[in-house]
Amino acid sequence: MQHRNEVQVSRFILWLSILTFFSVMNETMFNVSLPEIATYFHIAPSAANWTNTCFSISFAIGVAVYGKISEHAGIRKLLLFGMLTYGFGSLLGLLGHGWYPCVLAARFFQGIGASAIPSLIMVMIVKVVQSENQGKAFGLIGSVVAFGEGLGPVIGGTVSGYMHWSLLFALPLLSLLALPFVLRTLPDEKTEGKAFDITGAMLLSSGILSFALFMTLLHWIYLTATIVLFALLALHIRRHREPFLEPFLFRKKRYLSAVLTGALLLGTVAGFISMVPYLMRSVYDMPTRLIGSAILFPGTLSVILFGMLGGMLADRRGHIAAMLTGLCMIAAGFLVVLFYTDRSPWFIAASMIVTFGGLSFVKTAVSASVASTLEENETGSGIGMLNFACFLAEGIGIAGVGGLLTKPWLKAPIVGTLTSQTAALYSNMMLIFIALTVFGGILFVVLYKRNWQ
Repeated sequence: MQHRNEVQVSRFILWLSILTFFSVMNETMFNVSLPEIATYFHIAPSAANWTNTCFSISFAIGVAVYGKISEHAGIRKLLLFGMLTYGFGSLLGLLGHGWYPCVLAARFFQGIGASAIPSLIMVMIVKVVQSENQGKAFGLIGSVVAFGEGLGPVIGGTVSGYMHWSLLFALPLLSLLALPFVLRTLPDEKTEGKAFDITGAMLLSSGILSFALFMTLLHWIYLTATIVLFALLALHIRRHREPFLEPFLFRKKRYLSAVLTGALLLGTVAGFISMVPYLMRSVYDMPTRLIGSAILFPGTLSVILFGMLGGMLADRRGHIAAMLTGLCMIAAGFLVVLFYTDRSPWFIAASMIVTFGGLSFVKTAVSASVASTLEENETGSGIGMLNFACFLAEGIGIAGVGGLLTKPWLKAPIVGTLTSQTAALYSNMMLIFIALTVFGGILFVVLYKRNWQ
């Protein structure tokens, strides 16, 4: 009987790994195809980048929503809803890829559906896997996440390069094959019939969307709408008995400072990553398949190695040491692109490795800093808010970069090491990324020292 249970648990982890792989792969799979999508629809990068922005924003909202209602609605129902929504979005994009609004809607539904996996995965493992084997299960899932994120650009570049980018919508449909096996293994559960704060969720979602539009179009009307919506949300949180956002988190200065700097830095790096395919197409005329496999893939793989090193450094030297190491690596990667934008594609590949490595250190420092500010009963809400803020920042960063790439004033040559007029736009963008990185680092160190003394 025990052997039978072990086999069942092993199968559960296997099928859960498949769901996880396709969920995280979709985060990076479309990155390399953004220039191709812009060419296909004859649209500017500011519009094409919304292919990823829609996914990131809906993914962030989904992470917050699933985590909030998992105890009340039940994991089985939420997982089924999420994966069916993911499949619907994939099918919608596959069939309606000729109309760009349909592509955006498809990516939005994909994000809402795919976010069910990272939101529920920890709870599912705790409920199904015995405590002595949970560490192995979490380690395996973590490896699957890293592998899926690393393989995403390769698969995206290969499919787009040899076939068509629209077929990227077909790949997530394969994950539905694993769904019945995961659902069969999940235990029956009792749920509480608590009400869900729909008004708070809608105000937050609308405010986020409005701010993302402002970052893309830089029009005051969207900024005004954002301020009004967030003001209404703040008023709603004060009056509602069980609001969508936990009010106590906003009273924790140490927690907020770590979340703010983490979101700023992750959003900056996400914007840089979304810019690289445009750079490689414009400056080097590199085909999509090579951008994914030769430029992005080595960087995403480096996350695995540097992630372990970052954890060791944070434990031995502290959070500030890990953060400063990561910031120096990110800044070094940005400086390479700043001065050598048009020298060799391998300079860009090296920059991606260093930048992704630095991002691993930053993520470790931010996660450790946030965890140190939370009590045991606050961990779920606190970590959920951190994940929400970081995914949201990535979407806004991608949208912002798309808007900046269309601005004529960024095309004037500033750096004297460039030999190509085309490269000036991307080199100048690096000045913005470096400024944001330095600001984020100063903010973290100042707030960290002030709040931890």
